[in-house]
Amino acid sequence: MSVHRRAGCGAPRAGFSVQAPARGAPHPAVNRSVRHILDSQDFRDGFADMLPACVGLIPFGLVCGVGAVAAGASIWGALGMSAIIFSGAAQIIAAQLLAVGAPVAVIILTCVVAGLRFLMYSAAIAPYLRPLPPRWQQALAFLLTDQAFAAAIRRFDAGVNPRAGGLHFLGAGFALWLCWQITNVVGYFAGNLVPASWSMEFAVPLCFIALIAPHFKSAPQVGAGVLAGIAVVALDSLPMRLNLIAAGVIGILAGTAVELVQERWTRR
Repeated sequence: MSVHRRAGCGAPRAGFSVQAPARGAPHPAVNRSVRHILDSQDFRDGFADMLPACVGLIPFGLVCGVGAVAAGASIWGALGMSAIIFSGAAQIIAAQLLAVGAPVAVIILTCVVAGLRFLMYSAAIAPYLRPLPPRWQQALAFLLTDQAFAAAIRRFDAGVNPRAGGLHFLGAGFALWLCWQITNVVGYFAGNLVPASWSMEFAVPLCFIALIAPHFKSAPQVGAGVLAGIAVVALDSLPMRLNLIAAGVIGILAGTAVELVQERWTRR
């Protein structure tokens, strides 16, 4: 009888069915979580707030797609680069370095240097995100961009709770990420339709110049840019395209030196 009871206790009750989720299918809890996020007003507000910024990203996304074509990347390589790197400046640099055959280590190191400003963004927004679960912090760290940071920090400064601010940040970052993928793919296919005689590979360095030129507003910035430009040409003989790294360091040191001299001259 005891055996019969043990067997009966494991049997499902009438009207209920115990069914394991199919292999490879999303877990019901995951589906509920995704629906909850998409239905959140904070997520939708963040997504809507970034739509004007998405319009401004369209030309840069198209150029990055064209740059991937110029670098000889396949559609999957171009899409992987845009989805993982998710940075206009870093992608332009990576495409340019791939086009000239630079080693992977140099490409990664150069992209890291180009993205050092995100360390400051992370330090500024980390106290607001600390109450959130680690998986949320990791997702938001991946979606951190200049535009998303500006929108999120304004939201947090307004006094919203961490969850509401995180959902707004997630919506803003997702809007930018989605727009970036679409424009990169469109740019890739458009680049394949452009005749080679048009020399569209010049679009990549020209776009990068357009990105950094407006920042040359002071003597230290101009000095850093000029000396870095001279150094990258003068050190072109260095192996593995290390002239790019060396020129960046020289530019930083030159800009710092000019700023110190300017401060001492002002004190006098």
